[in-house]
Amino acid sequence: QVQLVESGGGLVQAGGSLRLSCAASGRTFSSYAMGWFRQAPGKERELVAAIIWSGDNTYYGDSVKGRFTISGDNAKNSVYLQMNNLKPEDTAAYYCAASSLPYYTGSYYYPYSYNYWGQGTQVTVSS
Repeated sequence: QVQLVESGGGLVQAGGSLRLSCAASGRTFSSYAMGWFRQAPGKERELVAAIIWSGDNTYYGDSVKGRFTISGDNAKNSVYLQMNNLKPEDTAAYYCAASSLPYYTGSYYYPYSYNYWGQGTQVTVSS
């Protein structure tokens, strides 16, 4: 069984920073991508950032470009999210995800493309 464990969430004032971490444990697996999604109450889960291990290409949701940075270690199936200049609208539960499913162009964007998920960590940004 594969487990993804997130850490680093919390309460921060607008303009502040947080760093989220995610590490995999349990059964060894190979992923083609890992990412961070977030979900606010009453809203759909959305992509925050993803990293495709082949080529180390990174992708970001429009609302976080220029503020968030994803990085990771493929060998350890670990991924990190540095969040700067946080805004109240960034408040959500943040989920780490990994995919070992067959890859197709653009699949990193969709939650259903990921077959491993963490339990989530809450990020709350006060104004």
